[in-house]
Amino acid sequence: MSTSNYRLPTLPLNVNLDTVGILRAQSNAHRHLAELKGRTGIIPNQGILIDTLVLQEAKASSEIENIVTTQDELFQGDLLSHDALLSGPVKEVVLYRDALKRGYDAMQKHQGIITNNTLIELFQLLKGTTGGFRVTPGTTLTNQTTGEVVYIPPQDANVIVDQMTKLEKFVNEDGGDHIDPLVKMAIIHHQFESIHPFPDGNGRIGRILNVLYLVRSNLLEIPILYLSRGINRSKPDYYRLLQEVRDDNNWEGWIIYMLNMVAETAQITLKIIDGMRKLMHDYKQNMRAEVSKLYSQDLLNNLFRYPYTRIEYVQNDLGVSRQTAAKYLDQLASAGFLEKHQAGRNQYYINVRLIDLLLNAAEEKARGL
Repeated sequence: MSTSNYRLPTLPLNVNLDTVGILRAQSNAHRHLAELKGRTGIIPNQGILIDTLVLQEAKASSEIENIVTTQDELFQGDLLSHDALLSGPVKEVVLYRDALKRGYDAMQKHQGIITNNTLIELFQLLKGTTGGFRVTPGTTLTNQTTGEVVYIPPQDANVIVDQMTKLEKFVNEDGGDHIDPLVKMAIIHHQFESIHPFPDGNGRIGRILNVLYLVRSNLLEIPILYLSRGINRSKPDYYRLLQEVRDDNNWEGWIIYMLNMVAETAQITLKIIDGMRKLMHDYKQNMRAEVSKLYSQDLLNNLFRYPYTRIEYVQNDLGVSRQTAAKYLDQLASAGFLEKHQAGRNQYYINVRLIDLLLNAAEEKARGL
C-alpha cells in the first residue's frame, strides 16, 4: 500500500506505550543491556572495543543497504587505505565507521547533546558531499522486491527542517516525557526514517543515531551495541514493521521488534566481549611463556585493537623503531600468535583467533548455542 497520506505524528506519541508486550520486551532489553554495560570494563583498554566492534557494526549496517564486503576485504582495505584506493563497498563501510566515531566525539563535545548539525556532518562524511537535508522533491521509498512505492516522505524542504527541529528537541529532552529510553529510541528511529531527511544514507545515519542515543541515555558507556547485525538477519521484519506503523499505526509491533533487537544484540556483543577477555588472557599467558622477552601490555593491546595489524601500528603504539616492530611481529607469527600475509609491497599480520571470534559469535547466538 502506498502511504503518501501518512502524517508524521506529533512527539511524544499519543498512544499506549505500556502494553503487556512492550513492558515485557522492555524489561528483557534493559536486563541484557545493563549486563553489557557492566561488563565493558573487563577489557582494560576501551579503545580496543570501540575500534574492533564499531568496524563490525559498520559492516553489518552497510549490508542492510546491500553494501556487502567480506571480513578480509574490509580489514585489508582499512589496513591499507593510506596506500591504495579503497574499493566501493569497503570505502562505504570504513566511512560509516568514521561517521559513527565522529558522531560519538561530537556528542561528547556538546555535553551529550545530539544536534541536527552533527547528523548533517555525518551525512557529509558518509557521502563525500557538502549538502545537507533534502531540498529537491521527488523522493519515494519503494519495495526492494516489487518496486512498488510504499511511502512518500515529506517533500517540502521547509517541512523537513521543521520536522527535524522537532525531532532534535525530542531526542534531547530528558525525562519530561516520561518515556522509557529504549522505547523512545524506537520512536526516534521510526520518526527519523519517516522524515527521511537526507538524499541518501538515511538508514545508516538512523542506526548511528540509535547507538548515540543509548550512550546519551546512559544505557551504554561507549557506542558498541552490535544492533545492525540483528536487524540485518531479520531485514524483512524490519521493513515490514516500519511500514505497518504508517499503514496501520502498529507502534506496539515496531517497538517490541526494536526492543527485541536490543536484547539480542546486547547478548551477541556480550559474548564477543567475554570471548575477547578470555582470548586476551590466553595470549598474555602464552606470550609470557613462549616469547617472554617480547611481552608487554601495549603489544597485547595492539593485537586486539587491530585484528589486522602492520609494522607501523606497532611502531606507533609501542614507540619502537620500525626494525624492532617488524622483529616483534615476525616472532609472534613464527610462534603462532599471528599469521603473516603479503599484499603487494605491504606486509600485514592477522590475529586469526580474534577474527574467528568476531565471525562466530552472532552465528552461534542465532543457532541457540
